[in-house]
Amino acid sequence: MLYLIDQTALPQKKKYIQCRTHGDVAHAIKNMTVRGAPAIGVAAAYGLVLGAAEYTGNDIENFINHIDTVAEMLKETRPTAVNLFWAIQRMLDVVRDNRGKPVSDIKDIMLNEANTMAQEDAEVNRRIGRWGQELLKDGDVILTHCNAGALATVDYGTALGVIRAAHEAGKNISVFADETRPYLQGARLTVWELMEDGIPVTLITDNMAGYFMKNGTITAVIVGADRIAANGDVANKIGTYSIAVLAKENNIPFYVAAPISTLDLSLESGQYIPIEERDEQEVTHIGGIRIAPYGVKVANPAFDITPHTYITSIITELGVVYPPYSENLKNLIKNK
Repeated sequence: MLYLIDQTALPQKKKYIQCRTHGDVAHAIKNMTVRGAPAIGVAAAYGLVLGAAEYTGNDIENFINHIDTVAEMLKETRPTAVNLFWAIQRMLDVVRDNRGKPVSDIKDIMLNEANTMAQEDAEVNRRIGRWGQELLKDGDVILTHCNAGALATVDYGTALGVIRAAHEAGKNISVFADETRPYLQGARLTVWELMEDGIPVTLITDNMAGYFMKNGTITAVIVGADRIAANGDVANKIGTYSIAVLAKENNIPFYVAAPISTLDLSLESGQYIPIEERDEQEVTHIGGIRIAPYGVKVANPAFDITPHTYITSIITELGVVYPPYSENLKNLIKNK
């Protein structure tokens, strides 16, 4: 059984859901009970473990076919975050690498692999934090968008991991978190996390970012990522591109914090990254209450693409990457 914090209930209530089947995990990913690129990758790995447990036979070929079916269901949940596909492929590779063993042994190996992935993610985030905090100065006021914290990962966070590491290093920093419409991850999740850690945070609406950049309040921007193309273009929560443009206009550094599992060097640029379109009710309703007229046409892309030209640097567990990204991201992977 897999226990997940129900992120749709925060901050009013902290509760856990129980996933007993791979279908439960797929539903949790799809409806954003669990969200954040690294978190849904590891959740999917455990979804495959649960799917394996559902198979009661001993025939290896039938077992592999069953696992492939489970994997396809999980892949269909969220199309943009590459960590989901990376984690599923890693689990499938483990199954095929051990196909000469009994099914029961492969099930145990799958569980061990998922546990390893969870442990790796927590350590990766701390390494991202250690690299990234060196970019922050005492007195910095950091804008972050959406939630790239412990809730979006196994532990610690990517963008919030950098902020946490700077705070732990004794730097006098504070955070501006925008609400992140339409799902309000900034207002509901990021603010909750930072307050829990005692890190000073101010909540603003999305359309206030430019005001606080222009008047000199905000001195740095740090966001996470759901997929990074070979040229450094970044897919992240809708609204990220607007913030990047504002940051460049106001000469404010714009940092992206993400593990190398978020890199997709098979895609030449961000134009090839698939963008998830979500339910219109996320826009027409807030907290279950309709705020828009019935019958209005709604567009609800969950992500946008920030061109690499707006990004100061990309912070990974292997170090900080600077332009030219097409060359330096490739070298990062080659030399890891």
